[in-house]
Amino acid sequence: MSSTSTAGGRLSLRRPLQGGSNLDGMGDAAPQTNPTLLGEMTMEALGSGIIAIFGTGVVAAVVTAKIGDHNSIAWAWGLGVTFGIYVAAKTTGAHLNPAVTLAVALFKGFPKNRILPYVVAQVIGWGLGALIIRLVYAGPIGAIDPGLTHATQGIFSTSPGNGDNALHVSVGLAFFDQVVGTAVLLFLIFAVTDPRGANPSPALTAIAVGLIIVAIGFALGTDAGYAINPARDFGPRLMEWISGYKGAWVDQNGYPYFWVPIIGPLVGGVVGGGLYQLTVHRTLPAAD
Repeated sequence: MSSTSTAGGRLSLRRPLQGGSNLDGMGDAAPQTNPTLLGEMTMEALGSGIIAIFGTGVVAAVVTAKIGDHNSIAWAWGLGVTFGIYVAAKTTGAHLNPAVTLAVALFKGFPKNRILPYVVAQVIGWGLGALIIRLVYAGPIGAIDPGLTHATQGIFSTSPGNGDNALHVSVGLAFFDQVVGTAVLLFLIFAVTDPRGANPSPALTAIAVGLIIVAIGFALGTDAGYAINPARDFGPRLMEWISGYKGAWVDQNGYPYFWVPIIGPLVGGVVGGGLYQLTVHRTLPAAD
């Protein structure tokens, strides 16, 4: 989730260091310290896990103890994304989202043979981060929902209308919501990180992407809980199922739902990234 550059013959989402400084949070390390694939996967997992801790943690607090509201949720998710970027950006560019990984592979030259390893790492990180919150909140969750039903399933995974049938959100509408939300996300990430565009400092880039998440949460959080990230939903959902949520793969009406926050964001990311490349990127002046 930062700017594109070439390091050691490999394109990534990182801004190169200027003058060898190692203080730029998203700058490339010196060539002799290039990470291994395992190192990159570890950073993707750790960054994803950090976001999961803040994101699912704030929802757990709101659902179990009524501490906070949607404002708390939107801001904590955004801050979690910023912190996750700080953790992973210097090593990987901080994708932390399969929709980002796919989009930068299609449009920014990210190596396609790294898509699957990155996605696996992201799913593991999101699942482990959610597991930490599942353990920390085991008491409160057990107190209000001992049967582990949809009453608390939304702490970790998403559903149409955030589980509220009164909102009349169909699976189809939820899918469309995920396409739109992720398209907006990737369009704006590309705008923020384009070396020929705004391209703020690495630290500000992380804050800007976090604010994008906050804004999407406020504007597009109703229909499907703004997963906008296949690993963000699948990793915690898998953890739920393993930890006793028997209805983890279906929505509140019993319909299979797990595929919506996987396929929708992948489609939306391609749409948003492609739209940016076809419109804004083509109008920008050439780099100096």
